[in-house]
Amino acid sequence: MSGHLPEQALPNWRCAVLKVGSNLLAADGGGLTDRYAVALAAFIGASHAAGRKVVLVSSGAVAAGRALLREHAPAAGDLAARQALAALGQAPMIALWQSLSARPVAQVLLTHDDLRNRRRYLNARTTLRGLLTLDVLPVVNENDTVAVDELKLGDNDNLAAIVAALVDADLLLIASDIDALYNADPRRDPQAAPIAHVGVLTPEVLAMAGGSGSVVGTGGMRTKLEAASKAAAAGIPTVLFSGRDAATVEALGHDRLHGTLVDAAATRMQARKYWLRHAPAAAGCISVDAGAAHALAGGRASLLPGGVAGAQGEFQRGDLVEIVDAGGKAVARGLCQYAAGEVRRLAGRHSRDIEAVLGYSYGNEVVHRDDLVALETAGGMTA
Repeated sequence: MSGHLPEQALPNWRCAVLKVGSNLLAADGGGLTDRYAVALAAFIGASHAAGRKVVLVSSGAVAAGRALLREHAPAAGDLAARQALAALGQAPMIALWQSLSARPVAQVLLTHDDLRNRRRYLNARTTLRGLLTLDVLPVVNENDTVAVDELKLGDNDNLAAIVAALVDADLLLIASDIDALYNADPRRDPQAAPIAHVGVLTPEVLAMAGGSGSVVGTGGMRTKLEAASKAAAAGIPTVLFSGRDAATVEALGHDRLHGTLVDAAATRMQARKYWLRHAPAAAGCISVDAGAAHALAGGRASLLPGGVAGAQGEFQRGDLVEIVDAGGKAVARGLCQYAAGEVRRLAGRHSRDIEAVLGYSYGNEVVHRDDLVALETAGGMTA
């Protein structure tokens, strides 16, 4: 299908995140194979030789674990089985990439909590940057062995976008078994045409990926576009390409693309604001009155005690919280300067009363504007 796509230049980059899905690493019904990984590893090696840095986000651990157990493998439908298979398959998945890399390979497992907690988020950032400085190839995956359903990142496409922001990457590369975004499902519609360039990820463009029940949606095109949206918000362009076409992969090493290029936003969001927007989940919720909701929607105001109507959850000082209006609609996210019980006691009060009510003060703001981001985005999409 890639022959229908025009060749285009890759954006300039010095550091990239490459996401490789399990459909490129797992043989049909079997374990891991290097059939497509060889070309991808060669691209990584060539990039390193050219003075560039690559972080690899790799799936395949569950498939590898299932293959090791063969006929004794449990069905992967329940969480406990998936956790066990992931634990078993991590070692062979890392071994596959090490066998194809001339450089040392380091495994980095991230969880939802690592990205929700600001300190651990920054620790992960420091680790990844340190590995790149040492010319080590980081191989990142979600830590399925300890994740639970309500705390899972969900897919490695979105994880790759978060990692791209973590390391200040210039480019997000997503390799799959489909060579581009199409205006319809190419597996069902012979008239479906590939789209070489996406300027803005509008709802109409997202609809081209199909719903969760479609073949393309099930295959992950929807999550790839969601990842591209997250990357775009951080000023990082995304390319979607076929990891099964050796010529396409080789061309990437010459900065040529046969696939879909998704542009970045015009300006790069501050790294702190980006984390606030895309951290997987908040620790609690603060409800605000109409005046505060209107002020916070602009992204330039702090949340003061007087605008607080209540607090849900048992979050602590410094935790990420979601801020909702009277109707329950999320209007902002931010790092709260007070614990949930303290916020409830301060609700509706004036800032000057904080010390009198609590006996101490961490500042006049419940959430400072420097630690807050509005949830409205271009194109009507939310975080």
